[in-house]
Amino acid sequence: MSDNLQQLSDGYRRLVNNLDAQREAIATAADWFVQSILKGRLVHLFGAGHSRILVEEMWPRYGSFPGFHPIVELSLTFHNQVVGANGQRQAMFLEQSSGLAARIMRNFQLSQDDRALVISSSGCNIVTIEMAEQFKMQKIPVVALVSLAHCEASTSHHTDGVKLTDFADLVLDTGAPRGDAMIEIEGLPTPVSPASTIGGCMIINAIKCEVAQRLVDAGQPPPVLTASNVIAAEESARLFEAAYDEHARRISKLFANLGA
Repeated sequence: MSDNLQQLSDGYRRLVNNLDAQREAIATAADWFVQSILKGRLVHLFGAGHSRILVEEMWPRYGSFPGFHPIVELSLTFHNQVVGANGQRQAMFLEQSSGLAARIMRNFQLSQDDRALVISSSGCNIVTIEMAEQFKMQKIPVVALVSLAHCEASTSHHTDGVKLTDFADLVLDTGAPRGDAMIEIEGLPTPVSPASTIGGCMIINAIKCEVAQRLVDAGQPPPVLTASNVIAAEESARLFEAAYDEHARRISKLFANLGA
């Protein structure tokens, strides 16, 4: 194994250790989330930029289940073009646009029985901070998932200097270092290979399995999206339909009395 790959392997081990160190906080997040799901409500998920990956890691994908509401704005997350129309410059500009969060939230009728998970590696982008602020204004508990070392070393773009963590009732840490990238290469002045997605996905899946356990313990096992090579094709199809139907029923509550 090259020195670079050894650095990467060691870095991933640190992320696992970081996960282990947050068992209590992860259990608390799961407790909060399952309270909402058992009441027929939703856990709202928001992330801009590459934090979108962690939103989609929670739901919907194999090994996932309904009860979560992914809020993903393409204008903030569509990176494929890189430059030109729908390019990265515009997305990064919109991340720092005050007022956008309020317009996003105007689409939904929320409840104090809801919960929120807001994700940002730096915790310093305006739209993400204001999304957390919007949830707090409606008395919805907020869990923030950030890279603490990166967040603490970063400067907020918010005019008040606040960060996502200032609006969080609970903070979880991806374990990524300052600047996110982990690997130092000789002859290259800047590091490569970011860690926040790997560390964040571990946190997301830790929460997911803890929520699933609590739902089973409560006698309400969720319909989990499961591949047909694990169970019979007919049962796999049934679970997909059941999970999507359940999501539709829950999501419909966000629009039923909107503007009334």
